Amino acid sequence: MKNWNKNINVPNALSLFRIVLIGPFVYYFLHDQILPAAICLVLSGLSDMFDGMIARKFNQITELGKMLDPVADKLTQGTVAVCLAIEQPVLIPLLAIFILKELLMLVAGTFLVLKKKKRPTASKWYGKVATILFYFSFVVIVAMKGFFQVENLAVTITLLSVTAAFMIYAFIQYVKIFLQLLHSTDPKDEIDLKADIRAKKPAKKQ
Repeated sequence: MKNWNKNINVPNALSLFRIVLIGPFVYYFLHDQILPAAICLVLSGLSDMFDGMIARKFNQITELGKMLDPVADKLTQGTVAVCLAIEQPVLIPLLAIFILKELLMLVAGTFLVLKKKKRPTASKWYGKVATILFYFSFVVIVAMKGFFQVENLAVTITLLSVTAAFMIYAFIQYVKIFLQLLHSTDPKDEIDLKADIRAKKPAKKQ
């Protein structure tokens, strides 16, 4: 059997599918077509859930997939956040912190991989908590005003302050890890993405 590039697999295709879904979501959301927009998000969430399961079950985990999956997640999350901030301007300061944090992390990760050939760190618990708080604050603030016509300034300020503080804390922790990786000489921290992308999956024995 002929060898094929190991990066051409279902999990990576699902990650690309999530990126493609961003366009339709934005279109439907900005045209007040909430149901189709929600369907796009559901499909995105399902693909996010299944790509990891498939990768582990069928041994289709690749270095490219490890990077493509979080990129698809962040692009989706950022797009949803921007759309919500357009509807609720009070969320713009929190959105600005989120975008700055993610942009700096993306630049740092790209620098590590392409210039230093170092493996970027996986998501940590504080990063996940910061993301959860981010979306929780967005949902609560939007729900209060959009569904219940309630504007509680104290609740809004508290949610935004706690979330912003945790996002800044997470960013500082990731900066520390970045500096450690930058000066690391441990072989397990090294990666050659170009070689990995070109790598072929070994043919099965007949």
